[in-house]
Amino acid sequence: MSFFGFGQSADIDIVLNDAETRKKAEHKSEDGKKDKYFLFFDGETVSGKVNVTLKYPGKRLEHNGIKVEFVGQIELYYDRGNHHEFVSLVKDLARPGELTQSQTFDFEFTHVEKPYESYTGQNVKLRYFLRATINRRLSDISKELGIVVHTLSTYPDLNSSIKMEVGIEDCLHIEFEYNKSKYHLKDVIVGKIYFLLVRIKIRHMEIDIIRRETTGTGPSVYHENDTIAKYEIMDGAPVRGESIPIRLFLAGYELTPTMRDINKKFSVRYYLNLVLIDEEERRYFKQQEIILWRKGDIVRKSMSHQAMIAAQRFEGSSNPEKAHSQSTEQDNS
Repeated sequence: MSFFGFGQSADIDIVLNDAETRKKAEHKSEDGKKDKYFLFFDGETVSGKVNVTLKYPGKRLEHNGIKVEFVGQIELYYDRGNHHEFVSLVKDLARPGELTQSQTFDFEFTHVEKPYESYTGQNVKLRYFLRATINRRLSDISKELGIVVHTLSTYPDLNSSIKMEVGIEDCLHIEFEYNKSKYHLKDVIVGKIYFLLVRIKIRHMEIDIIRRETTGTGPSVYHENDTIAKYEIMDGAPVRGESIPIRLFLAGYELTPTMRDINKKFSVRYYLNLVLIDEEERRYFKQQEIILWRKGDIVRKSMSHQAMIAAQRFEGSSNPEKAHSQSTEQDNS
């Protein structure tokens, strides 16, 4: 109940115009729970309605203006008081005055730039949301609607294989090779490991996928390593001349694209970590960075025209026919 005009005397609801047809994507929150959010791409228009419902019909609602915002922001968990906004758009829906009945306001943010992928990590969160606000003299009334943004890419032009050696003088010499250095999120890592010299008793061998999140700058840099996957290559002792194939499917793991120096606030990088354990529980390992990216050509078939234009921009192509031919070639590959 509201005494002397205090309290919230209206409810706000934000409804997207294409809510019934727009695809949703799962996204993990800070507490680890997964929720589904409306999925957007860079360059797409965000439009909808703000519904203001008066709780007490017949009673006037005085306000200092009604607005809706589209916000992209980064929050560092060790600096929670500061939200770093890299996108901030505002539409005024009503001038100061009063509402005598419930009302609906239309809004549209055209071809909105959404440069980064939505991300929730160990020390940082990057999110996009709509916020509708009724400005009042004592306390504002507001409502947020979160969305998820995916960044699209296409096949890298250069994608060289990775070849490395692991060695302990006169004890162990291993060569390992991965078929490429850049993988899309549904890709398969294919490789081989060659044992050229084995004079220690290896008991176990595995490949780990490690996500390294880096936040902050200068002396205030934080690194968080998270092991996303463990793939057992071998259980038992190898012999000289033996080669072991590797086939690791990425689709089953919770991965994001590689994110480098996002708004000068954080980075997310991925590494393949080859681990060998001998019979005395000594560990030998070699780490190699890989680039992960989100494949755009499959999504494009169900994307809006706006998102297709955005994807072309990522590909460095403004020619729709060229982009279409690229997509056809990729689908056939």
